[in-house]
Amino acid sequence: MAALRPRAAAADCGVPRPVYVRRRGSSSTRGPLLPFRWKLKGSMLNWKSKCSTRSLLTTVAGAKPDESEFESVDAPLEPQTWEGSFLCGLLKNQPQVLPVAAAKQLQELSSQRKDTLIRWEHSIGSPEDCLHRRIAEMKDQECQTAIEDIMYTLIVYKFFKIEVPLVPNLSKLISNRRLQIWPTRETELESIHGPETLGLIREHLTSIIRWVHRNGPKINHSTLRIKRLQFSRIYSASIMYGYFLKSVTTRHRLELILARSQEFCPPIQFLSAQFNITQKQEQEEAIGGSTEMSSSSKPSSVVDLRDLKSYMMGFDPKTLELCARLRSCEASNLIEKHSWALFRGSMKDFLEPDEAVILDPSSLKRLLLEAIAFGSFLWDVEDYVDEIYKLHDS
Repeated sequence: MAALRPRAAAADCGVPRPVYVRRRGSSSTRGPLLPFRWKLKGSMLNWKSKCSTRSLLTTVAGAKPDESEFESVDAPLEPQTWEGSFLCGLLKNQPQVLPVAAAKQLQELSSQRKDTLIRWEHSIGSPEDCLHRRIAEMKDQECQTAIEDIMYTLIVYKFFKIEVPLVPNLSKLISNRRLQIWPTRETELESIHGPETLGLIREHLTSIIRWVHRNGPKINHSTLRIKRLQFSRIYSASIMYGYFLKSVTTRHRLELILARSQEFCPPIQFLSAQFNITQKQEQEEAIGGSTEMSSSSKPSSVVDLRDLKSYMMGFDPKTLELCARLRSCEASNLIEKHSWALFRGSMKDFLEPDEAVILDPSSLKRLLLEAIAFGSFLWDVEDYVDEIYKLHDS
């Protein structure tokens, strides 16, 4: 990390001044100092002293988006903005203050974007209209990149709390086309899910492993072989599945609360299923069919709100699409960036898209469990960030 050299003395607790960083690679102690982009308004971390706040910033705010810094927090994706680098340093050195720092950054970015939009609105019809519009667009793009870095660091922080490091770029773990991840951390990755959700996840894992074993080149029963491009798609799809399960379980929980609070007013999902059953019975009566339901069709027709799988199977296509769709562009970009950093990046020097990776079922299960947890954490982080900084609808 490049050394930061504040112009003002440490004892000065007045208005913060620009921090300067020496150009990387310069060996001279008298080389030119380049201004580091940093703007501090008030106490960023709500600490008692401005001096202590600025001391912390000058210690960790110089984190650069290089390999050594982000590898230290066990994540494949590197930060692209100052905000991400700053939070990365906090996660490494003082993780207990990271949530507060992230909230302050979100508030600051929201205010900056709002200010540029207000200036643009006030300039409409004036000669400066085009200029302020362009400034607002550039600020919006800049803030979006910073928000994605903040969201990603918050996701990594959630993995940090359950003591599970993210798998780095797979090229670091591959030897002679063979991938092995150890320890698997299955217990920790499964601990974030409820019993019913965990049952659905295990069904997903079993179906994926069987599909890979059935469609990939045969080696033996304990070894799998999968093409890198297929591998990355399965990983991304598992992130989406984790995101979907989080959305469904949240909706299920709300409907259960509604069902308990309104005893004589069944939830919409239950009413919809009952309405479909009544319609089917009326149609059978109209054509002279039997109105009695067979024992084999009864369980699939009646929605049991207490069972998550039965509740989910009762979704109509529109509800299913609503739960499966990503709510923001930032979430979509994070899935793409994270998958790219995990499977590609420097890995392209080792494997072509059609070349295969050899791995055992436990390593595949480890990656899929991580992907599902990533999707679940992404849903939580997206919901939290959207309350402070309005995300872009997907």
